[in-house]
Amino acid sequence: MRHTEFWARIEAALGAGYARHWASQTVIAELGGRTPIEALDAGVTPKEVWAAVWRTLELPPVDR
Repeated sequence: MRHTEFWARIEAALGAGYARHWASQTVIAELGGRTPIEALDAGVTPKEVWAAVWRTLELPPVDR
């Protein structure tokens, strides 16, 4: 998964106006106590970050 696909998925789940704010403010334990943006900046793959976001938001399997 590329960063562009990650952002497209998170925007589809949360809305374009809220997705980046949520990703910059929401700390996820599964990401080492980092926000999704911090995890991406630290080199965690977008696929791994998306998986953690997907579980945190409890999205349906179709969005996996």
